[in-house]
Amino acid sequence: MNLNHKYLSLLLLSCILLLSFSGPASLKSQGFVALYNGKDLAGWNIMCKTGGEEMARKIFSPEAKGIIHVYKNFPDGYQLNENKNDTHGMIFTQKKYSRYIFKFEYKWGSKRLNNFDMFQYDAGVYYHVNNQKIWPGGIEYQVRYDHVKSENHTGDIWNGGLKFKWFEGPGVTYLSPDKGGKERDNGRGEHKASPGVKYHALNGKWNKCEIIVMGDEYAIHKLNGKVVNMITRLNIKEGAIGLQSETAEIFYRNIMIKELDKSLPASNFL
Repeated sequence: MNLNHKYLSLLLLSCILLLSFSGPASLKSQGFVALYNGKDLAGWNIMCKTGGEEMARKIFSPEAKGIIHVYKNFPDGYQLNENKNDTHGMIFTQKKYSRYIFKFEYKWGSKRLNNFDMFQYDAGVYYHVNNQKIWPGGIEYQVRYDHVKSENHTGDIWNGGLKFKWFEGPGVTYLSPDKGGKERDNGRGEHKASPGVKYHALNGKWNKCEIIVMGDEYAIHKLNGKVVNMITRLNIKEGAIGLQSETAEIFYRNIMIKELDKSLPASNFL
């Protein structure tokens, strides 16, 4: 083997090792546990707008390699713009969480359903949920891509009725307080994430998402390793976590959590 071949072999091995250290096995060694067992939805409460649990189980389909495939069993265009939205759905953890680091990955499929023309590629993850229903009270880590404007909204905060403080910068987007973000009371609905973070839209690649929550002290949203949003001084300390089905086919995987015995300063994650 000449030096060039040896160098390329070592480089390839390094890349393989690097990828292995970022997967579920590595996360488990760091104290994370899987919330999805990779075969069924045991441990989750399942619901959808119409059709009950039977319909909801068709919406959230377990697949190989720890993937939850949303809308696998529905055709492209199902109830598109019919104002029915029967397959809007949620799966919630049966347990409530307070201090933790929650991680998941997602990628978009090609199917469009329900009120897609209104909200484009739209889904999300809720936390601090205390009333498990299709539109729950809590905070949503928005998962959304507007293909019309080529705008990513993943990491936005959607307020489901809680109180908190948020830091506003130019364009009414999140800006860290140490960079001049102005603290203000929560509004209703959308609190936009910081722009400019790299993301995967419709290229079939996975996005890595992270939600860091310390009870009622603060919550931080990350997208592909970068902080994109943060709130502080929440009015509740705990709640369930929920994954959403809404307007488009989506795949979730590596749904993992690490609970913490005590609060850590936000500076550890910023």
